[in-house]
This record gives sequence, C-alpha cells and structure tokens, in this order.
Amino acid sequence: MAPPNNRLMIKVTSTLNKCLYRATGGVIGGRFGKANILLLTTTGRKSGRKRTTPLLYLKDGDDFVLIASNAGDDRNPAWWVNLKADPHGQVQVGWARTGVTARQASAEEKARLWPRITDIYPGYDEYTTRTTREIPVVILTPAEPA
Repeated sequence: MAPPNNRLMIKVTSTLNKCLYRATGGVIGGRFGKANILLLTTTGRKSGRKRTTPLLYLKDGDDFVLIASNAGDDRNPAWWVNLKADPHGQVQVGWARTGVTARQASAEEKARLWPRITDIYPGYDEYTTRTTREIPVVILTPAEPA
C-alpha cells in the first residue's frame, strides 16, 4: 500500500494537473514523458457527483486505453470502481470532450496492449510488483453520436 504522504502527493499533483489542463486545453499538463494525458470524468458511485482525474492513456484505434494501477496500491483507483458501477464517462483530450463506455480488457487484449503501454510508461511494470492485485487494463470506447 502506498504511504499516506504518497496519496497526498498524488492528489495534489492530480488537482494541479487537472486545473492546468482545463485552462490550456492540455498544452500544459497534457503529457508526461512519452505518455499523453487525458481527463476522465466519472460519476461517483456513492455521491453521484462528477469526478475528474488526469490519466496517462494509449490510443488503440478509436479506443482509449487506461491502466487502473493506482500507483501499485492494493486498492483499485476510485475512477475504476466508479466505472465498474456505471461504465459511462467522458474524456477530454485537448479541448475535445467525448462520451465513452468503459470495460476491462480481456486477457488477450491485455497481453497485446501491455508492451505498448509500458513502452510509453515503464513504471507500470514496477507497480505490478507493489501489489498482489491484478492491475486492470481499461478500454474506453467512444459513445456513438446521438
């Protein structure tokens, strides 16, 4: 489990990143090394309130691929728990916002995507050593226009 000060640091950094991303359309806060960042908005499973989280992502065709690593914590990240309760969310990439539907990648999809993911952020491999839980790969499929 991540020490409490790590959780606080992640929360503060995420809040700052989210504000800068929204203010600049991702010009500031839209990249982390080789990885692109999006803003994911989910609905809180208990509160019903909208929750927005900046996350590294990989494009796979039209889909967005996320890793529910929670920095290797033994608990799933809140955004993933929220999506399991209600798979509908929204992503912001740059200024564009898109409705999405989430699902967990199959074992075959995870095996195909994991090397691409760790190429853009090798830290995910280390996160697997910090926890006994299976770290989910989450696929967000853009919603069909109404």
